Amino acid sequence: MRAQADAVDVVVDGERFGNGVQIRLEEVFVGPITLYGVAAVTFMMLMYALESRGAGFILGFAVGCLLSSAYGFLAGAWPFGVIEAIWAVIAVRRFLRSS
Repeated sequence: MRAQADAVDVVVDGERFGNGVQIRLEEVFVGPITLYGVAAVTFMMLMYALESRGAGFILGFAVGCLLSSAYGFLAGAWPFGVIEAIWAVIAVRRFLRSS
């Protein structure tokens, strides 16, 4: 059995457009905290991928972990924030050993 959506209702300021499944624009658009999180995690992963190129990238990974940790707390996902903070400490220790 296949689900099929023929039309979508979009609600803007209480006014409905279309006919079918109702969605709200705030459910479609990404908020600033999510955009920050995407940027932070992307930066962190990029630094991780480049770690073999030098100690500066290890430090960059630590910074990325701190940025991702901040995102976790801002988004209300405190376990993610705690784990990323721990990874930042590990990365700083690796940086200090490599210098």
